Amino acid sequence: MSLVTRCPVCATAFRVQREQLGARGGKVRCGKCGQIFDGVSSLVEEGAEPPLRLEPSPQLGLFEPSRRVSTVDEDEPLPAFMADEAPSRRATLLWGLLAVLAVLALGAQVAYRFRAELVAQFPAAREPLAGACRAIGCQVYLPRRVDEMKIESSDLQADARHEGVIVLNALLKNRAATAQEYPALELTLTDEADRPVLRRVLAPRDYLDAGRSPQQGIAAGDEVPIRLYLDPSRVRATGYKLRHFYP
Repeated sequence: MSLVTRCPVCATAFRVQREQLGARGGKVRCGKCGQIFDGVSSLVEEGAEPPLRLEPSPQLGLFEPSRRVSTVDEDEPLPAFMADEAPSRRATLLWGLLAVLAVLALGAQVAYRFRAELVAQFPAAREPLAGACRAIGCQVYLPRRVDEMKIESSDLQADARHEGVIVLNALLKNRAATAQEYPALELTLTDEADRPVLRRVLAPRDYLDAGRSPQQGIAAGDEVPIRLYLDPSRVRATGYKLRHFYP
């Protein structure tokens, strides 16, 4: 809500805000005549007439009352101290620096949150991101979308060349549009009643051949054949279950 204060010297009225009056103890500089006055004690009702002034009458040589007309002018400039000061060069530079730092901080947060997707799309970014992660105690992984990684086929057979040894054959496929981390495999051997008798978790280094590096991940649309030799001679197993997951 705006108030109206009137200069006691030239009777010019100004619109002011309560906050503006309170900022300097109510002191106001008239934007028309330059007089400094108490804007609080000079508050008037909007539309009120200015006080009477005595001016000399040339005919009688006496003083007669006259009224100087002054209205609240929306276009009247604010008192000098109330005008907005132009920002200094130092303030402009400071705000520019803060804006740049804010953009950099936002970019760092995005890179941290989506580091897996960035590595999948831009493999060359892996080393810089890994270096930055080492400094803050995080790790860089490829995406891990378990629903887009499938075991296309699998079978478990006895090894004809080695008694008591069984062979697990499986085909793992990445159906995602980007490279993914190799999943872990869980192999469970079961008895006649489908009860688990032996369970083993296989990390990528346990089932990949020497030509594949776990760090490179499995490319989009790529298929990985798996062949493992196991010795379950300590248990009697008649069936198995194989699933993949990300730890």
